[in-house]
Amino acid sequence: MPIQSDIVGKWNFVSSENFDEYLKEVGVGWAVRTIATKTKPTLEFAVKGDEWTMNSNSTFKNYTLKWKLGAASDEKTADGRDVSSVFNVEGDKLVQVETGKGGGKDSRIERYIENGKLVIVCTCNNVKCTRVYEKAA
Repeated sequence: MPIQSDIVGKWNFVSSENFDEYLKEVGVGWAVRTIATKTKPTLEFAVKGDEWTMNSNSTFKNYTLKWKLGAASDEKTADGRDVSSVFNVEGDKLVQVETGKGGGKDSRIERYIENGKLVIVCTCNNVKCTRVYEKAA
């Protein structure tokens, strides 16, 4: 099935690898990194027509992101960075390219389904982080 239908629904956090290093690389300060790395967010994706929505809910912060494929949109990330994001589907992956504003760094975020789990790979320069979520019952 395509990512557009596979990703829809609620996902619970399972694990994270190298998240602090990724946040450090994109320029997030120590205090926010410390909180963010201890947070276990729930993600919920919806697709209605050509509009996509992702809600991220946690004890740290609730955050909603809306986009249309191929269209650039300005965003203040959950960790406070100002970026311009473009989302596209590449094969079986939902790919987000963040272009940093005001001297901020660029990053690439790939979301895909593997063995029934949502895998999110974030890359900035040579620093890569992987976060895994499982579908909520």
